[in-house]
Amino acid sequence: MKPLQFNNLEVRLATTEHEIDAAQALRYRIFYEEMGAKPTTRCRALKRDIDTYDDVCDHLLVIDLEKTTPEVPFVVGTYRLLRGNIAKATTGFYTENEFNLDQLVYAPEEILELGRSCIDGHYRRRGAMQLLWRGISDYLNLYNIKIMLGCGSIHGTNIDEAQRVLSYLHHYHLAPKSIRPRALGDHFIPMNILKRGQLDNVKAEAELPPLLKGYLRVGGYVGEGAVIDHQFNTIDVCIVVETENITGKYKNHFSRDQKPAAKPVATMLAE
Repeated sequence: MKPLQFNNLEVRLATTEHEIDAAQALRYRIFYEEMGAKPTTRCRALKRDIDTYDDVCDHLLVIDLEKTTPEVPFVVGTYRLLRGNIAKATTGFYTENEFNLDQLVYAPEEILELGRSCIDGHYRRRGAMQLLWRGISDYLNLYNIKIMLGCGSIHGTNIDEAQRVLSYLHHYHLAPKSIRPRALGDHFIPMNILKRGQLDNVKAEAELPPLLKGYLRVGGYVGEGAVIDHQFNTIDVCIVVETENITGKYKNHFSRDQKPAAKPVATMLAE
């Protein structure tokens, strides 16, 4: 996978332990210091977001070349990528801790799990997110990925505050049964809290987190049931995207030939 550069930013896969360490440091700052996640003892001591999946995943990075030194890569955005054949041979998918993926993991097509997405606050309106999507596009093509999946998060753990968004997702974006994940029994939280007739769709769409909204705009679905992740201070739904359904104008956002815009792709996809 070739690096792609736009102005001072470059997107590429991590190739060294130093680069993965820089991504883990960024994840710690965003998830724990900014978003209020609860670190393990090891994560707190190292000030790194680390788990066993890091060793088997590819790490997609956006790097500020102007601030990078040979010793310290200046990572400003990251995504963690885990292909199905690797997951099957090693750790399984991270998403399987919360959702039953039997409808997907036994499919013959190659699957890609996306996770641990975050961007430094100073770069959220400088095209970093769009560069990450460019990198994902190249990765999809390189490995002939047919299905993307992962946890889509709503900040906070109050179901009452999230009931409009959860109900909207259930009524309008539920995945077909053939590819529908389901929250695990012990964690399952019903999403159809409000009936369709009770929903204010305009308000629900406005309350959708930008990244989750972006997935929906490129044809993504959600699984059945939500899960509260107390460690990360989120309510999670399972996102599924069939890559062949990314059509029309949205396909441009995945094209290497398109220049990144001044605002994040998830925001553009919502327009």
